[in-house]
Amino acid sequence: MGNKPVKQEREEILLKVIPPLDHAYARWLTRDLERIHGFTPRKPRAITPPDHYIEYMRLNGWLDVNLDDPDLAHLFK
Repeated sequence: MGNKPVKQEREEILLKVIPPLDHAYARWLTRDLERIHGFTPRKPRAITPPDHYIEYMRLNGWLDVNLDDPDLAHLFK
């Protein structure tokens, strides 16, 4: 029944760590955003992400549309 030890107050430092961005993804995203929010080019060319990002999106279920579907072919002309 002695004295209880005093709780020591801790000073906490919170850090926000951001993982490094892949340069290919950043370039693709920049071109896509410029195309959406920037000027409208006369003959816009299709911007496709790098192959490893397409596979990554498929694995995570973010790419549920089959781009080779003949019913959707008229949308991608």
